[in-house]
Amino acid sequence: MRRAPQYRACLVDPYRDHLRRRREEDPAVPVRRLFGEIRRLGYQGSLNLLYKYINQGRLDSDREAVSPKAFSELLLAHPDRLTLEECRVVADLTAACPEMARLADHIRGFARLLEPVPGNAQALTAWIFGVRADDLPHLHAFTRGLDQDRAAVDAALTLPFHNGGTEGVNTKSKLIKRQMYGRAGFPLLRHRILLQ
Repeated sequence: MRRAPQYRACLVDPYRDHLRRRREEDPAVPVRRLFGEIRRLGYQGSLNLLYKYINQGRLDSDREAVSPKAFSELLLAHPDRLTLEECRVVADLTAACPEMARLADHIRGFARLLEPVPGNAQALTAWIFGVRADDLPHLHAFTRGLDQDRAAVDAALTLPFHNGGTEGVNTKSKLIKRQMYGRAGFPLLRHRILLQ
């Protein structure tokens, strides 16, 4: 998946359909011949501009490609919160690549495990084996990390308790310390935390 380049409007744009039709009829048609044809249709630009237009692939680009970041956000979003257009984009991209379809299935499977239920530890083991069986290299590091801290992961997936409040206090303390550029001794840090 590549990022789509952002192009400005060009003098060749109004003749894109004609150029595309001619390239489909004869892929080896010389650019000079295409230049002559669109010149008769009213093209005012140069031959060099037409060469650049064709070599950049702008002739074949109808729609912008979905950026990797946007696609990963769509995969990680809850399916009920996606619009019809976003669902269509996910369906098209997963249909185009079998590896992407398997990745999307594994992401949805892991998302189902995030609701704390007593049987999630066994389901996580099955999920990890499924990911390793599909040989998706970009998920191997994630599964290794899950295995390394398996007790904590099992507790998070099976128990309704969490330490979010504690982590929030830690984050706030670190922010205050950073704001003082490392000059905060314990008494000053304690004083600022108590005042907030």
